[in-house]
Amino acid sequence: METSTDSTGATGATDATAAPGGTTGGTAPGFTRRALLGTAGAGLVVGAGAGAAAALTAERRDPPAPAGGAAPGPALGLARVDFHGERQGGILEPQQARVQLAAFDLAGGAGRDGLRTLLRRWSRTAARMAAGEPADEFDDQVALDAGPCSLTVTFGFGAGLFDKTGLADRRPAGLEPLPAFPADALDPARGDGDLFVQVGADDALVAVHALRVLQRQAAGTAALRWQMSGFARTPGATATPMTGRNLMGQIDGTNNPRPGEDGFAAKVFVAAGGEQPAWLAGGSFLVFRRIRMLLDNWEALPVERQERVIGRRKADGAPLGAPAGAGERAPVDLAAQGPDGSLAIPADAHVRVAAPAANGGAAMLRRGFSYHDGLLADGSPDAGLLFLAFQADPRTGFTPVQRKLARGDGLSRFLRHEASGVYAVPPGAPQGGYVGQPLLD
Repeated sequence: METSTDSTGATGATDATAAPGGTTGGTAPGFTRRALLGTAGAGLVVGAGAGAAAALTAERRDPPAPAGGAAPGPALGLARVDFHGERQGGILEPQQARVQLAAFDLAGGAGRDGLRTLLRRWSRTAARMAAGEPADEFDDQVALDAGPCSLTVTFGFGAGLFDKTGLADRRPAGLEPLPAFPADALDPARGDGDLFVQVGADDALVAVHALRVLQRQAAGTAALRWQMSGFARTPGATATPMTGRNLMGQIDGTNNPRPGEDGFAAKVFVAAGGEQPAWLAGGSFLVFRRIRMLLDNWEALPVERQERVIGRRKADGAPLGAPAGAGERAPVDLAAQGPDGSLAIPADAHVRVAAPAANGGAAMLRRGFSYHDGLLADGSPDAGLLFLAFQADPRTGFTPVQRKLARGDGLSRFLRHEASGVYAVPPGAPQGGYVGQPLLD
């Protein structure tokens, strides 16, 4: 949705037509190195920037036209994102249709050596699967008939990992539990964790298969703490690329920062030479929140009232007060007035409270996914947003924005934050290397 946090009161970015930083490694026939296949980013909060210098573009090369002249469909299964590169995949690439999220806790006694062995194993396996190859061990053939399907595997480190491996002196500043926010209802069993894994793909079986392989490879070194599944719009589902909608029906991601904008990299990636340790330079921080939407309450509102809660028209995403046909990219005029002289965008509208201008410029790059896990005991939907926001520092990104949203955002009445985590996301691994190598070697 909007800037720093959009529709769901979380913080984040909007639709990022992202361009990653450089990658290395071989490519499948017909593809460039890293895939940038379209616009990215659905997720509720508006967010921040990313900042890779060069745009990594990967083409989907469609198969030859069949006899008779019928145009071939897009080769979704062939789209590939190289695992190796300057940045980890799953940050700047266009958002995939499916995601598997999981956190693991390091086993007692595994230590630094055990973690190093596991990350080498995971990196080798993730590289093979991203290329559409079977894992070299524990492959269950679930994805045997599929191509890469834009698979990305992104690894992050939780705060507890550093104490368990004797690396407390190399824990990044800011990698600490988020402060308590009003109305939080967090379940510790579904948050935090020593190791975070984000698996994205355009095919659900490919994503499930990848996480299952990684889980089996971790046996004896790290145990699964929690796992969640999410979804977004499938690439090609609309005639032209469009910003996605969340489960509230709102266009979500309009104001996400975009590569090429001033300050993009500084908002999303850790700069070298600052207060953060050298091993994290070029990496990022990830804030995860499981945000349940009170859909029964939301859907009981008339559309006009929903629009005033958000500050945008539901049909086209245009800000309230914008002329007809303006579209979602029209500038948000916070001073615009309605015919009666009142503010066109209400004082507690999400777009107003979340705007970077109202939050000292704080921003994040959001890649949120919807989830729907059936019904709760009271019959209400267990559904909402798996909020994911990449940023250079949560202390100046997510935290100040969420504090403001929790106090004054009209949307927060329709949201419940139920799980949370903060992770340091290392930079990518070069060919022959593994994620986290500068920390562990």
